[in-house]
Amino acid sequence: MKNRKIIIGLLALSVSFPACNNKQAGQHIQPEPKAYAVETLSPQTVDLETVYPAVLKGKDDVEIKPRVDGFIEKVYVDEGAAVRKGQALFRINSPSSEKDYEKAKADYNSAKLDVERMQPLAKKNIISNAQLEAYQHTLEAAEATLKQAKATLGWVTVTSPVNGVVGTIAYRIGSLVSSSSVLTTVANTSNIYAYFSMNEKELYNFLDKWDGNTKTEKIKNMPEIQFILSNGKTYGQKGKIETIAGMVDQSTGTVNVRAAFPNENGLLLSGSSGKVVVPEHLESALVVPQKATFSQQDKSIIYKVQGDSVVQKVIAVTTTPDGKKYVVTNGLKPGDKVVVNDITNLSNGAKIKIR
Repeated sequence: MKNRKIIIGLLALSVSFPACNNKQAGQHIQPEPKAYAVETLSPQTVDLETVYPAVLKGKDDVEIKPRVDGFIEKVYVDEGAAVRKGQALFRINSPSSEKDYEKAKADYNSAKLDVERMQPLAKKNIISNAQLEAYQHTLEAAEATLKQAKATLGWVTVTSPVNGVVGTIAYRIGSLVSSSSVLTTVANTSNIYAYFSMNEKELYNFLDKWDGNTKTEKIKNMPEIQFILSNGKTYGQKGKIETIAGMVDQSTGTVNVRAAFPNENGLLLSGSSGKVVVPEHLESALVVPQKATFSQQDKSIIYKVQGDSVVQKVIAVTTTPDGKKYVVTNGLKPGDKVVVNDITNLSNGAKIKIR
């Protein structure tokens, strides 16, 4: 019986020792940390671009309306034609204007004859000076009416009020038109305006980029800008931001901005659309690859190295023109080390090796 107990005890020890040894061995086996490429951040020079959708308008986009009612008798220009200020565009056949002129001329002639008849009578005291003055006042009124009728008759020729380019001609020969009819437009496009907008936050961030104590000073210090045509090509001449509206449009929550571009060659067309590109030069910027970041709840996050592990850092960024990098505007400082590859396998607090 005593021998049997000894044997059982030995068997128990033989079972417990391997289990203990395996447990201790398991505690000491750790996976080797993975090696990651790490970059130490240092300030560098960067050129950024901010792009805004824009609509073009001529310096003067003038609606051409007749000042008399009638029928279009002649069209002197074609769509797209370049015209000078004062150049004839249309002629209106206006029977009512001609009728008014003929009546005014007849009334003037009649009033003039009355004065001529009454003057000798007034000298002979056959009529009073007051009666003669009444005839003279009638003549003056008739003369004023005649001048107005003559001017109105001159309006049958519709001329361009500005130098520019003729737009679409809405009415042709024989069309009945009135003073509310828009015959065409003439756009002065020697200089052309690009209109774009930004919300309040964008505007204040935008203004903070440029030197100056007032909005006017800041606008003066803004760089020249470029215009991207609708076909994706860059317009050959640069423009300048001229004005920023002094109030927010309550219906859209945006502020309108106007830039001017030279257009001597006429390539920019009023009414067309494209993009305005505003450059920004940074002397001391921290730049990271976009692939080194990931998004979480609309926030950009990067892995910063601390010792032999990493921590997640929320950063504010601006995209570089090549679309491959970010300029870090908040969340990191020069000298910080960040992981720049294979971040999909990382997690907050993970151990790493630097390669």
